[in-house]
Amino acid sequence: MKKITAIIKPFKLDDVRESLSSKGISGMTVTEVKGFGRQKGHTELYRGAEYVVDFLPKCKLEIVVKDEDVDSCIEAITQGAHTGKIGDGKIFVTSVDRVVRIRTGEENDEAI
Repeated sequence: MKKITAIIKPFKLDDVRESLSSKGISGMTVTEVKGFGRQKGHTELYRGAEYVVDFLPKCKLEIVVKDEDVDSCIEAITQGAHTGKIGDGKIFVTSVDRVVRIRTGEENDEAI
């Protein structure tokens, strides 16, 4: 099993969710986060004063899938999140040793 963590632009969340759904991938955790990479923030004007916004709003998606579903999941996220502009995000894939469904006690593939 693999855990896929994706950092995307917030306005692309619905597109990514629909793209994942079309590939048969359901269930994810979404967290609103802030961060920056190559975008390095931007300056804004508020009440006549200029200030720097260092951390930009992003969405962090966490999805655990079977090994054979990793490539289709990455493809779905990439299709849904792509704008072609800087700040589209990143996808990280890590191994998951064990999953337990609390309600039933099912483990690993049965618990996904």
